[in-house]
Amino acid sequence: MNAAERRNLLGAFIRAHRERLSPPRNAGRRRTPGLRREELADAAGLSVTWVTWLEQGRSVTASSGALVRLAGALHLSAAERASLFDLAGRTDPDAVSEQADDLPPPLAALPSLMTVPAYLLDHAWTVRAWNLQAAELFTGWLDADEVDHNLLRYVFLDDAARRLIADWEHRAQRLVAEFRADFHRQPGDITMKALVADLRRDSALFDGYWHRQDVLYREGGERRFMHPARGALTYMQTTLLVAAQREIKLVCLAPQ
Repeated sequence: MNAAERRNLLGAFIRAHRERLSPPRNAGRRRTPGLRREELADAAGLSVTWVTWLEQGRSVTASSGALVRLAGALHLSAAERASLFDLAGRTDPDAVSEQADDLPPPLAALPSLMTVPAYLLDHAWTVRAWNLQAAELFTGWLDADEVDHNLLRYVFLDDAARRLIADWEHRAQRLVAEFRADFHRQPGDITMKALVADLRRDSALFDGYWHRQDVLYREGGERRFMHPARGALTYMQTTLLVAAQREIKLVCLAPQ
C-alpha cells in the first residue's frame, strides 16, 4: 500500500466516524448526517482546513497530539482509536498508560490451559502469567520465590540463565534486537526506558548489544536448554500476539 492509499483510508475512516455523531440539538434539520467538519474541528480544537484535507486524503502531517484530540472529539473506542493512529502512521502517546495492571482472568489463565511450557510477556518483557511446565523448565526465573520475572534481567543478570540456555550468547544477542523492535514502537514508555537504563548500567554485554542498534522481529524456532535436573532439552518455540491486548505475547514451547 502506497502513501496515497493510506491517506485515503485515513480520510474515509475519519469521515465515516464524523457522520455517525449526533449533531448539536440546536442544529435544526439537515440533509447530511452527523457533525459538519466545522463542528468536528471546533470540538477537537483543530482548524477546519486541516480536518478537510485529512478527509480528502491530502498530504498533510497529523501529529500525535492532534490525533489524540481528534479521537476524543470523534468518541472513538479503544480499537477505533488504535486504527486511527495506525492509519496515520503515528504512535498513540497514551497507549501504554491504557494497559491494564491486572490481566483479565481468562487471559491470565491462558498458559494454564496449555500442556507445554507457556507464559505471557507484557510490553516490557516481564512475565505476567505462566504454567507449571514453564516454571519447571525455567529454573531460577519462574520459581515461586522469585520477585523479578523480567526476561531480559534474567538472561543478562542471572547466572542461572547462562547455565540453562544452551546457546546463551547467541540467544542473548537476538533477544536484545527483538526487544528493540518493541521499544521503538513506544520509545517514551517509562518502564521500558528504565529497564534499558538499568541493563546498560549492570551488564556490559547488554550495553554493547544495545549500542549495535540491531532490530529483529520476534521469531519462533528451536530452543535448546541444559536443564540442571533433566539434562539436554529441545523445544520449538512459537510466539503469538493477543488481539485484545496487542502488547501481550503468548510464548509456547513444544518439546521436540
